[in-house]
Amino acid sequence: MAERLSGKVALVTGAGSIGPGWGNGKAAAVLFAREGASILCADINADAATETAELIRGEGGTAEVFEADVTQTDQVEAMVAACTSAFGRIDVLHNNVGIVAPGGAVEQTEDDWDRVMATNLKSMFLTCKSVIPIMQEQNGGSIINLSSISSLRYMGINYVSYPTTKAAINQFTKVTAGQYGRWNIRVNAILPGFNRTPMVDNAVVDMVQQGTDPDMTLEKYYAWREDKIPLGRWGDAWDIANAAVFLASDESSYITGLELVVDGGATLMLG
Repeated sequence: MAERLSGKVALVTGAGSIGPGWGNGKAAAVLFAREGASILCADINADAATETAELIRGEGGTAEVFEADVTQTDQVEAMVAACTSAFGRIDVLHNNVGIVAPGGAVEQTEDDWDRVMATNLKSMFLTCKSVIPIMQEQNGGSIINLSSISSLRYMGINYVSYPTTKAAINQFTKVTAGQYGRWNIRVNAILPGFNRTPMVDNAVVDMVQQGTDPDMTLEKYYAWREDKIPLGRWGDAWDIANAAVFLASDESSYITGLELVVDGGATLMLG
């Protein structure tokens, strides 16, 4: 076990995975623990969070589990209280929760719009609202928000609420970094590109089928995207987790308000 996060406590939302494999939150939680942090694994799916925590414990790390819907104020407050009760502090807040819904501005339902806005954006507002006062008392902390390169470009997928929330996350990150920097609280965003995760396997291809290409398959989707990546390969959850460890660690102590693009150069090819 390495020591880049030794002595730190990380609260990771979306720490479970929606399917087999490694989602961004799951990989980050495990890598944080490998670097010496104690982890509160939070997820709306308790079984998924427990799986992550058991992986951490199996490697000799420290992890607790909390089931929470981070769109609900009372559950977020209880989650944060559970973290401070278990570990005494919160040094890192890593916001990983995100969903997609099909449809552009005309086709998407109002219910889907509201659901994506609450899950992707309101959740980060609520977690920051509860965690920042703790970090102010500590005079320090690192908040890492998961965004997307879809916040910067049209990706050829008609799911308007998802990139809209991601663009809002970028600005939320910057203004929050500006306001709370005086307390040594750093706030940064990671913008993944074409990264293969369970969400892509289980949801994104369906978005394409319902929107621009009804004949899309998983294999066709990966080939289509890979052609647009200068480094010539898809990323994975570990690429994002490595970026998160850097932003959580003291190595990035003079970095805040950053939109860290982790995309193999894909945005260079997207106009």
